[in-house]
Amino acid sequence: MPEEEMQFHPDEQLMQPDEIEALAKIFVQLGTRKIRLTGGEPLVRKDAGNIIERLAALPVQLTLTTNGFLADRYIDLFHASNIRSLNISIDSLSPEKFLAITRRDKFDTVWKNILTMVEQDFHVKLNCVVMEGVNDDELLDFVALTKDLPVHVRFIEFMPFTGNHWNNKAVFTWQQMLERISGKFLFKKLSDEPNDTAKKYQVPGHAGTFAVISTMSAPFCSTCNRMRLTADGKMKNCLFSAGETDLLTALRKGDDVEAMIRKNLDEKQEMMGGQFTDYSVTNPDEIQNRTMISIGG
Repeated sequence: MPEEEMQFHPDEQLMQPDEIEALAKIFVQLGTRKIRLTGGEPLVRKDAGNIIERLAALPVQLTLTTNGFLADRYIDLFHASNIRSLNISIDSLSPEKFLAITRRDKFDTVWKNILTMVEQDFHVKLNCVVMEGVNDDELLDFVALTKDLPVHVRFIEFMPFTGNHWNNKAVFTWQQMLERISGKFLFKKLSDEPNDTAKKYQVPGHAGTFAVISTMSAPFCSTCNRMRLTADGKMKNCLFSAGETDLLTALRKGDDVEAMIRKNLDEKQEMMGGQFTDYSVTNPDEIQNRTMISIGG
């Protein structure tokens, strides 16, 4: 969480459940087959259940990224909505460090909910943003989790967004991670799907797996097929794109949303939203984007 006080959009500026459903239907008609609710924290919305129910009725694979704090309240709805996979964000296994990163003293609640989701037979992925000098010393602890727990750890390279105090020296790279892990564990490379963003590995005999999302040191832009619709209805064809297409206003005015989606995709840059190519010489002050928690989606 950022240190500064957060400014939130008025409710009328956000997509309402029926508008989310309407826009999702257009994307599905154009070939979208997977929808992930993310954030921020999607379950903090009072109408989260309504949104999930509406999207569950579409012919898509529905998944969710959450901080885990409220997840136990939605178990029955997840099952009823055929949500089988959950990404749970957790950057540290130390309660003290967890508090410092999230500014919330809720590690025990989140960890209990992670175990509950595993017991409930969800495919649980743990998202961990690795930062040099902050939590890179916990890599081996996270991999050790996969011995007995069928969890799938996703180590994510630290990415630059407005307000997150990014600098290139804080990036702990894919190769550094593998080198650190190989000092204790022998692991094998697993097969990746054509559009995967994560490079997957497993320690033989372990119940779970681990993977690295190497956005900075080994970008996967050429095979990325992700699109993002922000909470206020703006379409981004890349997480780093400076430009956004206002689909919500168009929907409310009755404009041709499909044409706007196609135009947005046609404008997708070759790499990193067209803003940078080599993270090692990137000046974060020159990147035009929102804060990550305000991108949502």
